[in-house]
Amino acid sequence: MAGETIIHPLAVVEPGAQLGAGVRIGPFCHVSADAILGDRVELVSHVSILGATSLGEGCKVFPQAVLGAAPQNNKHKGGRTTLVVGRNCLIREGVTMHLGSDTSKAETVVGDNGYFLAYTHIAHDCTVGNNVTMANLATLGGHVVVGDFVNFGGLSAAHQNTRIGHHAFIGGMTAVFEDVIPYGMLRGPNGALRGLNLIGMKRSGMPRSEIHVLRNAFKAIFDRSRTMDENMTAAEQRFADSPAVLDVLAFMRSSGRRSYATPWRGGEDQSDDDGEV
Repeated sequence: MAGETIIHPLAVVEPGAQLGAGVRIGPFCHVSADAILGDRVELVSHVSILGATSLGEGCKVFPQAVLGAAPQNNKHKGGRTTLVVGRNCLIREGVTMHLGSDTSKAETVVGDNGYFLAYTHIAHDCTVGNNVTMANLATLGGHVVVGDFVNFGGLSAAHQNTRIGHHAFIGGMTAVFEDVIPYGMLRGPNGALRGLNLIGMKRSGMPRSEIHVLRNAFKAIFDRSRTMDENMTAAEQRFADSPAVLDVLAFMRSSGRRSYATPWRGGEDQSDDDGEV
């Protein structure tokens, strides 16, 4: 029956774990007493769900994934913290997501419809938005904040406390040391801002007229002939009718632990590479 929960006899589900309808737990899985699995969650095999971890309905987790292990944070004192994963996430082989730490937010949060390829890692106290894709071996350090519809190429890595705005694209083997503006495209081992994620913007349904406005705003904001404050003030006035531009400016003005990435010296990358993984 579609709503029947099936637990393989070689799996361990500790007393107290909450299982929704239609959950499927394969052989050699381990589900902790504090875990919550929503309706139709599937653990294929050899999956560890540890600590106070909850998975939203429709998630599928592949072998060797470990969700809810203790944070790799020396400041953590061992208190109860959580990992919350949203609905319909696909979590492939060897993925790791850690609990929050009790000296910080005490929770790690992952949104809906995530696509986490093999051996990706989400560290303690991260906040990851909806519809995020992380290609193989992409890594988030602690306290990273990721907006909706962000794509990470394989072997990319975000330094702790960085922020990555919605609809941004992080190229493969890219190091993220600074905040990335919404719609930004970061590439290279030193994480240079190479322009805007044009293909991602098109795929999101953004009108071409708005994309054109954003590209003009990008050039105005990062014009090196004036100070950044002057550029931002001028852009705020010039593009006052563009919600997308105002969103980028609000992100840049908001407080963060890191500075934000600026364009590389070669200017905007005009290539049409959409960063498919």
